[in-house]
Amino acid sequence: MVRQSMLCLTIRIKKNDMINGKRLEKVLMEFFKKSKVSGATVWLGVDGFGKTGKSASHLEGLTINQPMMMDIVEERSIIEPLLPQLKRMIDDHGIITLHEVYAI
Repeated sequence: MVRQSMLCLTIRIKKNDMINGKRLEKVLMEFFKKSKVSGATVWLGVDGFGKTGKSASHLEGLTINQPMMMDIVEERSIIEPLLPQLKRMIDDHGIITLHEVYAI
């Protein structure tokens, strides 16, 4: 079995975060597709909080502005050049984390 060292890029934002009038997660997904990233997954959370406050508001059974998390597992050579632009796009909306993983 062959193990390949890769990076896991995780981005934590909120559902209602916007950039240039567009939803941030949509802009990020377009950016990843154009950057030839192999794949990305968006996870929708139930509740959360961070330095900009609470991530979810509950209104009669409806949850709005939920926390979101994006995961990308890709080669270091593809991820690292994207980091400066990602940081500018995400700014204070969220946080970016990286950790090394092994794909099999």
